[in-house]
Amino acid sequence: QVRLVESGGDLVQAGGSLRLSCAASGNIFSINVMGWYRQAPGKQRELVATITSGGSTNYADSVKGRFTISRDNAKNTVYLQMNSLKPEDTAVYYCNANRVRTTTGWVPDSWGQGTQVTVSS
Repeated sequence: QVRLVESGGDLVQAGGSLRLSCAASGNIFSINVMGWYRQAPGKQRELVATITSGGSTNYADSVKGRFTISRDNAKNTVYLQMNSLKPEDTAVYYCNANRVRTTTGWVPDSWGQGTQVTVSS
């Protein structure tokens, strides 16, 4: 069982910054890919950014140049630094851990409970 706990969501004005954190726990040996996804009201969940254990990153076009994903493999934690926030960034942000190796085997996909980010205009 892999547990992901997000933190850092808040209400911020347009142009402001936030930093999201997500810590994974559960007898983990390694995590292949960690990422952030978001879901706005009435919309489907969409990818924001991902990062591999080796540090390769991938971003949605809408956040390139504004958001930065990073991770601490020793702490099984992933971060999302969000700058120049826009009202359209308002959503629930979910942490994802893909292909987690634990003491009892591989866990293909795990999700956090989500953290709310609201950007006011």
